[in-house]
Amino acid sequence: MKDIEVAREKLISPQQLADRLSISRWTVYAWLQEGRIKSVKLGRLVRIPESEVERMVHEGTREAVGR
Repeated sequence: MKDIEVAREKLISPQQLADRLSISRWTVYAWLQEGRIKSVKLGRLVRIPESEVERMVHEGTREAVGR
């Protein structure tokens, strides 16, 4: 059932995520390799679900508030 949820969700590229977070594309790729970001592979393409972006922003906000 989770596969269906991802299929209906908007997917973005690593470059789009980097632009949104004002970080380098290479940082996004490093996070993908470390498993900090969940992704979907479509052939050779890597795409990141919108929910993953929201999770990262929410967790980042919690960390900043907790400091």
